[in-house]
Amino acid sequence: MNRYDYEGRRAVVTGGCNGIGAAVAERMAASGARVTLWDLDPDAPEPRVADLNAIACDVADMASVRAAMDRTGPVDVLVNSAGIAGPTHSLLDYPLDDWARIQRVNVDGTLHCCKAVLPGMTANGYGRIVNVASIAGKEGNPMASAYSASKAAVIALTKSLGKEMAETGDIAVNCVTPATAQTRILEQVSAEFTEYMRSKIPRGRFVTVDEIASMILWVASAENSFTTGFAFDLSGGRATY
Repeated sequence: MNRYDYEGRRAVVTGGCNGIGAAVAERMAASGARVTLWDLDPDAPEPRVADLNAIACDVADMASVRAAMDRTGPVDVLVNSAGIAGPTHSLLDYPLDDWARIQRVNVDGTLHCCKAVLPGMTANGYGRIVNVASIAGKEGNPMASAYSASKAAVIALTKSLGKEMAETGDIAVNCVTPATAQTRILEQVSAEFTEYMRSKIPRGRFVTVDEIASMILWVASAENSFTTGFAFDLSGGRATY
């Protein structure tokens, strides 16, 4: 397991109490970072992150994000991992309330957290932001138009913000686009849909949260000093571009 130099870095991982976020937070803490978890349910963390500082935060609510930011202090690294899948429906039948909720969490939540940390990163001349998008944002998944659209928006937001911040000190904004991982988010979709997602991956299996964390650890490190505004593929061969 590679160890990157995060000594002295202050990191926030949203949705960090479980799944991808927990795997990233554990690795960053082991690499020397002072990690704070922003999570909707901070009292139920996975054992791997039970000893880390967790703050209640609803990323869909800017006031909640600002309150978490006030409690956390300056941030060097932000990993936007909080997200929801929502139900599976055809676009024709997609409930508008569910559509709006997915956009609020996945898109607005990413926006809110970026806006919260960037003033401090700009002032300090250093920052790393990694947004967790999805292969669905590149290719679109049938019966998951809301989720696919939200992750496409996260990719586009990343590319735009990466360009905006490219000349503002040593700040990099990137995203990762993993295929399906076996996390609690799959509880929101049917078993049939889960199997369909697995069948689309040429590797023939789901990506693990630790494999995703390995990539994010490098993307969010000081070693990634040039690349910004990029979507790093973790699709197991599924991505067509």
